[in-house]
Amino acid sequence: MLKIEDIVCRYGRIEVLHGVSLEIGAGEIVSLVGSNGAGKTTLMRVISGILPMASGRILFDDQEIEGLPAHLRVARGIAQVPEARQVFAPLSVDDNLRLGAFRRRAADAPHDIDRVYTLFPALAERRTQAAGNLSGGQQQMLAMGRALMSNPRLLLLDEPSMGLAPVLVDQILDTVVSLRKDGVTILLVEQNVNAALAIADRAYVLETGRIVLSGSSATLANDPRVREAYLGL
Repeated sequence: MLKIEDIVCRYGRIEVLHGVSLEIGAGEIVSLVGSNGAGKTTLMRVISGILPMASGRILFDDQEIEGLPAHLRVARGIAQVPEARQVFAPLSVDDNLRLGAFRRRAADAPHDIDRVYTLFPALAERRTQAAGNLSGGQQQMLAMGRALMSNPRLLLLDEPSMGLAPVLVDQILDTVVSLRKDGVTILLVEQNVNAALAIADRAYVLETGRIVLSGSSATLANDPRVREAYLGL
């Protein structure tokens, strides 16, 4: 579904991605693992079109999309759930969700909102409440629900468990698995490497802007370098 070839990205004169390549097949959960500052969020933003790249290719369904602006990538079926949620705090839960469907027909919104509320019942109870008054876990649910309102085929999830209690982390990751069962392909950046590898089919390890390891999640979970660097074993 997604193929990235030799992506180079810079912040000014500083190069932060140095020829990154990866692939994601339809229906997969692929995890991107790495320490803080490795370039994981930068890569997510390049894929979604928020950040320009200096060189490389991005193919989605075998079509080059690197020249498309972010809103047209959403229309193609790519949606990003950003790090730290970034909900529209003054707006209601309902309005946040409706904004997620801005590229779609207005008539589709009520059905899709009902789908999100079925997925996240805690949001249904707070649909008229300002998003800024939600708990961290509820805001994460809202950020995911807002992305789902665009009816994506590829969902980019950036640190969905950040700052959440363990019970909420389990709930969020269970939701990720259920989304895959519904046909959504997922690229997951997750600080809880053990949990990420437990639900992903494959994984890539990104260090200082370069892919240094890749393989099945089971293989990487047993790799001594991964166990020492990211699993504390």
